[in-house]
Amino acid sequence: MTKRAYRDHLGRPLIAVTGMGIVTSLGQGKEDNWRALTSGTSGIHAITRFPTDALATRISGTVDFMNAPIISGELSFAFADAATREAMAQASIDGDFNGPLFVAAPPVECEWSQRFELADEAGLGASEENAYDGILATLRKKPHESFTRSALFGTVAERLADTYGTRGLPVTLSTACASGATAIQLGVDAIRQGRTDRALTVATDGSVNAESLIRFSLLSALSTQNDQPEKASKPFTKDRDGFVIAEGGAALVLESLESAIGRGARVLGILKGYGEKADHFHRTRSSPDGGPAIATIQAALSDAGLDETGISYINAHGTSTPENDKMEYQSLSTVFGDHLPNIPVSSNKSMIGHTLTAAGAVEAIFSLLTIATGTVPPTINYENPDPAIEMDVVPNVKRDHNVTSVLSNSFGFGGQNACLVMTAEPA
Repeated sequence: MTKRAYRDHLGRPLIAVTGMGIVTSLGQGKEDNWRALTSGTSGIHAITRFPTDALATRISGTVDFMNAPIISGELSFAFADAATREAMAQASIDGDFNGPLFVAAPPVECEWSQRFELADEAGLGASEENAYDGILATLRKKPHESFTRSALFGTVAERLADTYGTRGLPVTLSTACASGATAIQLGVDAIRQGRTDRALTVATDGSVNAESLIRFSLLSALSTQNDQPEKASKPFTKDRDGFVIAEGGAALVLESLESAIGRGARVLGILKGYGEKADHFHRTRSSPDGGPAIATIQAALSDAGLDETGISYINAHGTSTPENDKMEYQSLSTVFGDHLPNIPVSSNKSMIGHTLTAAGAVEAIFSLLTIATGTVPPTINYENPDPAIEMDVVPNVKRDHNVTSVLSNSFGFGGQNACLVMTAEPA
């Protein structure tokens, strides 16, 4: 391969993926996840982690098989650590990673159980007006490690940096449902700008608890189809009623293609381009005209040096919320026009639910596996298509298809829109 082949259309280093790791409700590791995803298996189930009798939504895609305390900060670290360990092993990187770390993590809050414990220790009832001051006074008297790990936003990144020997100050970010894609973008930029030959990008979210369910329910964002959990997430259908909250983690090792080939690493795919645009329409709703999402998709294609004919598969954001699915279709149809009916589309969230902060990275891994295997995962529960959404949604059963390029969408609350374009390794 010539030196020129290591560069993109703008003369920037091509970015190779050399390691991937993943945890979702479908299992731990790429093999288990891919087998379940392509077989149309759902990881969504009734919640057993905490009482749900009084909740409107009683289902989720929780990860219940990890040996970790059921505290959001600890779960988020456990998912991130397992995914990173798998990605590092696949990339054949032993010892210190020797590159920067970018971590997408959920906004953290202390669990109520921890707050009650500290209030009790302070001799105060949680409902008393001075309970908060009592909790702070208790924390000053002696260390409470589990509380601190839950309360500090950067704790997951700090622990990963210590474990895997990343270089420099680890970056922790939160851009809502686009976070996982944003972490990847930061890694791509670090390599393109010549600041490093490799970057570790991780996204994780273990924040399913009663409080998060209540908050999303107040926004009318969650599905309430509790009787058959595995059928609740049904993107692009007429009877969709909201997303299913879920957990997971994903890690990708990014390297310049030249560096990867130089050390004999196996190249799993190329991060060819990205786009990211803000949407100031509403704190939770996307602009109904799709303008910001359209601009994000167009920016990703332009960054990758492709036009609307250059994408062979779309991994949709596909949340199963009535408004967001409609907006995504409008955006895709505007950008791809007459080409859209010829591009297979699927939503991983129909099986794993919405992993929130982790979603962009989880779905990037599934997109790269689609390229590698020529297998397009299905969108399950696609029994009653929305007639207003005219796309080639891969229905219920996987499809064999030669995929050389993927657009993966992430459109999040608060106006966070991010898209990734991934391709096969150049010949």
